[in-house]
Amino acid sequence: MTFSRLIGALALVLAFQFSAPSVASADEVLDWNTIAIRTTQAPPTALPGQVQPRSLAIVHASIFDALNGIERRYEPIHVDDPAPRRASRRAAVVQAAYRALVNMFPGQAAALDADLATSLAAITDSAEAIQRGRDWGDQVALAILAWRQIIIPSPPSPYVGSTDVGKWRPTPPLFLPGGTPLLGTLPTFVIPSASTFRPAGPPPLSSSKYAKDFNEVKLVGDIESAVRTADQTESASFWASSRPAAVWNRAAQSASLREHLNLSKNARLFALLNMAAADSALTAWDSKYHFSNWRPITAIRLADTDSNPLTTADPGWTPLIVTPPYPDYYSGHQSISGASQEVLTAFFGKKMGFEAFSEGLPGVLRSWDSFSEAADEANLSRIWAGIHFRFAQTDSRIVAEKIAQYVLKHAAQPLD
Repeated sequence: MTFSRLIGALALVLAFQFSAPSVASADEVLDWNTIAIRTTQAPPTALPGQVQPRSLAIVHASIFDALNGIERRYEPIHVDDPAPRRASRRAAVVQAAYRALVNMFPGQAAALDADLATSLAAITDSAEAIQRGRDWGDQVALAILAWRQIIIPSPPSPYVGSTDVGKWRPTPPLFLPGGTPLLGTLPTFVIPSASTFRPAGPPPLSSSKYAKDFNEVKLVGDIESAVRTADQTESASFWASSRPAAVWNRAAQSASLREHLNLSKNARLFALLNMAAADSALTAWDSKYHFSNWRPITAIRLADTDSNPLTTADPGWTPLIVTPPYPDYYSGHQSISGASQEVLTAFFGKKMGFEAFSEGLPGVLRSWDSFSEAADEANLSRIWAGIHFRFAQTDSRIVAEKIAQYVLKHAAQPLD
């Protein structure tokens, strides 16, 4: 990476992470998307990557229904009540986003209050219209929160999987129990349920397919792999240190600005994007704990138990990236990336490129020629990282795209 490219990457990080809402942009959907990403990632209440899409979907469903209730261009997502007459569109968007975020993250109220004041100060509608818009935005956001708030049930005991061959068990170095095992039981936004698109499952341990994918990740995902390139290593670290929903929301912002989308189109874009990602993440978690497939680190160290003559055990094998504490099949990361790229491709086409940074890898800026290419890299990065088999990645991508297509056909449809 050149020095100028490094400076550009750092500037982009600072611009997204620390800027206040841009009054000049005059698009409150984009402003509050930036605020929502910051809020969902701010310590000490930062959300894990698999939960972030749900919070963003709540924010953007609130924004969409608040704006759409005034304009009535699309079918509502949830709130079908009539908006008050002469309510400010922009104030409704701002207040809906604010109310959703401050109710989910009350510890960040001071920062959100400042964001709210900045946004409201830029609205030139009458005081009465602004107040009506704010009242309506509150009403919509509270209805969306009641409908799809984030309450993940706690299991009766920690999920420790099974010692059966092929099944997930806690992985080194921390041997943590399975994370958020009941996430897949939450109600979805658009698809009927998290099990609707459940795939057939991983290949049999005795199969040549399993052996092929086993040997691939064993070779390229090893922490000391001699075949993994420097770029693949950087990619693995980039995506492992990123919350994928944040990367894809920023990509959507960049595309929106390039195509000059208006407030209404942005509200619909970000609602569909985040609901597709949220429903896809729930489907991934349903599959993870339904199949409970072991991770590569367990499979490789215990390969002498899998009855497959094409696999060989390596008791000391260690992946490049520390294995996350939940089952392999299938990939939660790719479920979000696969769904997101499908929505963005539907909106902007197959040839729109973008750049992205990762908060966990300062100074690194990666670029792609299309949304699909970025998702392809994110897909492969989990194999290069040594934490997923290829079959888990491939099946995740297929299902994620089906979910995105379903969301695009069944949510926020034009009224005409």
